[in-house]
Amino acid sequence: MDSQTQEKATVWLKPEQVEKMRSATVEASATYLATRNDALIATLYDSGLRVSEAIALDVDDHLDLDDGVIALPADLQKDYPTDRSPSYTEIELADETVRTLRMYLAGRWKETAALWPSRQSNRMSTESVRNVVRDAAVAADVRPMTVAGRGEPEDVTPHTLRHSVAYRMLNVEDGNTFYDVRNRLRHASIQTTERVYDHIDRV
Repeated sequence: MDSQTQEKATVWLKPEQVEKMRSATVEASATYLATRNDALIATLYDSGLRVSEAIALDVDDHLDLDDGVIALPADLQKDYPTDRSPSYTEIELADETVRTLRMYLAGRWKETAALWPSRQSNRMSTESVRNVVRDAAVAADVRPMTVAGRGEPEDVTPHTLRHSVAYRMLNVEDGNTFYDVRNRLRHASIQTTERVYDHIDRV
């Protein structure tokens, strides 16, 4: 079991920092990779997907842009934090994320079943996604929030974007509770959500 998902969130970003990362990755990436990297960061930050789930997505099987959802069968999800198997889930995407994905798919340089191909292979690896996210943070020079103050751009990972969904829902958007965060991030229990995120909920 991934200890990073068990413990309190230690690194997270504000929405404007994610926007800077998206702009920076478009400017810093090779032209044919720019839309992929932008769509990848946008999707991770909107959906709260774990990196293992994101790289497993196939265009035809898991993406319905007409309905604006990502379909997550149980076998793509992580049994977390218990061994209880998760159920089939649909994650609703923001309209802006849907538009970003449509633009990316309309001009993909490589036609693969996988939503996120890499230069070397038909499907990105966990490490390649980590590299895209870290490089975008470095290019944007974003210093994330941490439990000890400001962090460094190199501290930003795909899991940082997942934590940042919770920060956005609790502190930027109106009306969300820990139950809403739990449902978005698909924790098996509300206690997990509270344990990981209670310190970033403003009082």
